Amino acid sequence: MFRTLAKATAAVAVVCTVAGAGLVLDEEYAKATTDTGTSSTGAAFTGTKKLRVDGHTVNVSCSGDADGADQPLVMLMAGGGEGLDNMAPLQKAVSRTNRVCSYDRLGEGASDKPAPGTPQTMDDTGRLLTKVLDRLAGDRPVVLAGHSLGGYIAARYTPHHTDRVKGLVLLDATIPHLTRDMNRTIPADATGIPAQVRAGALAVNEGQNPEQFVIADGRVRSAGRIPVEILKHESQYAEVPQYGPALERMWAKGQHEWRALSTRSRLTTAKGTGHYIHTDRPDLTLKAIKKVTHRAAHQR
Repeated sequence: MFRTLAKATAAVAVVCTVAGAGLVLDEEYAKATTDTGTSSTGAAFTGTKKLRVDGHTVNVSCSGDADGADQPLVMLMAGGGEGLDNMAPLQKAVSRTNRVCSYDRLGEGASDKPAPGTPQTMDDTGRLLTKVLDRLAGDRPVVLAGHSLGGYIAARYTPHHTDRVKGLVLLDATIPHLTRDMNRTIPADATGIPAQVRAGALAVNEGQNPEQFVIADGRVRSAGRIPVEILKHESQYAEVPQYGPALERMWAKGQHEWRALSTRSRLTTAKGTGHYIHTDRPDLTLKAIKKVTHRAAHQR
């Protein structure tokens, strides 16, 4: 979707397929099995597995040391239009020090598709995430690390689940008021590429995406004092004529809004990156995840 505008619109249109998408899973993660059980014990496995969750088949992948139930599970959440394979290289790196999982939301990757014509809300995707975590994390604390739409979902979910989610990493997360801000930044009478960027973003936000997920504007709720690392891209909109600087300001302002998630949040511009921070600078991404995971494991 919007493939020809990928370089200019990846961070706005949310579901574009650009560099970083389509990465294949390591052989280590490619062995798929099916689990139809309902256990919530967080039973350990390594590889990919299809779980029956809330009446749906959900594709998941886990790796890393399963011992140490007091250590956080890192849950990676890919952007819109991408399956868990997009996070495979990052998952492999995180697994060297932490238990880590990822999953395909409904409509993505190898998971079931939502019912046709049925918009998915934050309540729907949050309910699925809770049940996935019940199966994969058990009683472990959780750190959510999400890119783009995955970051938006993680940020909306966390304030309501601080009993379980003890840390958050946002990788150029979709901003809290994208519909409002896009309307303010690119006027309705714009033409050419800017008009396509505007129309594409608004359509995606209304649910015209593989997940049928409605990306609603809304204020940022607080998750208290949990550690939150927010990484934003350095440059993404250089190829959008006339409105590039305004789009960059819009995105930066939205990333700053996410700081209200916690009194222990930090916003960093990831040098040398576009929208796919975990692909462009895996070192910075891994450092942020390790920092949050360490703090989450030792917070009082």
